[in-house]
Amino acid sequence: MQIGDEIHMARLATGLSQEEVGDVLGFSHSKVGRIERAEDPSVALADLARLAAVVGLELSVRAFPTGSPHRDHAHSELLDRLRRRLHPSLRWQTEVPFPAMNDLRAWDALVSGADFRIGVEAETRVRDGQALERRVAIKRRDGAVDGVILLLSDTRTNRAFVRDRAADLGAAFGLRTSAVLQALAEGLNPGGDALVAL
Repeated sequence: MQIGDEIHMARLATGLSQEEVGDVLGFSHSKVGRIERAEDPSVALADLARLAAVVGLELSVRAFPTGSPHRDHAHSELLDRLRRRLHPSLRWQTEVPFPAMNDLRAWDALVSGADFRIGVEAETRVRDGQALERRVAIKRRDGAVDGVILLLSDTRTNRAFVRDRAADLGAAFGLRTSAVLQALAEGLNPGGDALVAL
């Protein structure tokens, strides 16, 4: 609706009629009107861009995260490697939604003991370290957990990421991998945030 309104206002500002705009594009004036009123739900993005250009606008499209992306077999295997190290008394859940209503985010996994909850964010390949650290920090803030495990596949690329960002990661994820895995194997709360490579 907003794009239709903007195209309508720009067309009026240029003094063009729907017929004139339609003639340039090979559209009927009724099609131009339907687009302006947001009554054409199947309008092609290319048609919107062309229509916007005729009235002096540039169409810009953005994408925003709304939930968890599709995860592949390697991601599932990574989570399973951590699950197999847990004490049988610990509860393991995957794709656990955040507690706030209308928050579409989820933990990749949640490890729960008698008095603690640990959110697990798993990555098979780190592509943007700053974005990952920011995302995990925000999930930590909003996710109603006592600690976070950033779980990475133990690959050359991920080891280089950890090496390059050692100071930042050490400040954010203070617990050592061996101590965290030992605590979880014993059914205990590791007591903080950790980066674990498996």
